[in-house]
Amino acid sequence: MRQPDIEIYLKDADHTAIAAWLSEALGPCTAWQQKGQTFKCSAAGVPVTWLPKAVGKWHSLHLNSDTTPWDDDLACAQAAFAALNVEVRCAPGSWQEEESVEQADRWMRISADGVEEITWRTG
Repeated sequence: MRQPDIEIYLKDADHTAIAAWLSEALGPCTAWQQKGQTFKCSAAGVPVTWLPKAVGKWHSLHLNSDTTPWDDDLACAQAAFAALNVEVRCAPGSWQEEESVEQADRWMRISADGVEEITWRTG
């Protein structure tokens, strides 16, 4: 089932590289608009938010649309890793607010080692 939005976390990437990748994957990106620590743009009509160092050294990329080429966070994370060659993390599926803390710490890690489930305590 397609997720309503996509959120992935990237290590060692910047919003310039992200814009170049999204331009290829989705379509042309508008210029980034910075508001505080957050950067926003639109890639072929998809609202994009980039938050540097959202969790430690990890940067958050949020695509607020269900019309991306990816059905879920994992598919997007794998595409980001393939294009940018940086480690990417994402939730294993749609996370619900009522889920337990243990469930919230379950993440997928996409790296040169492949795809694996890890425990990542972000809170």
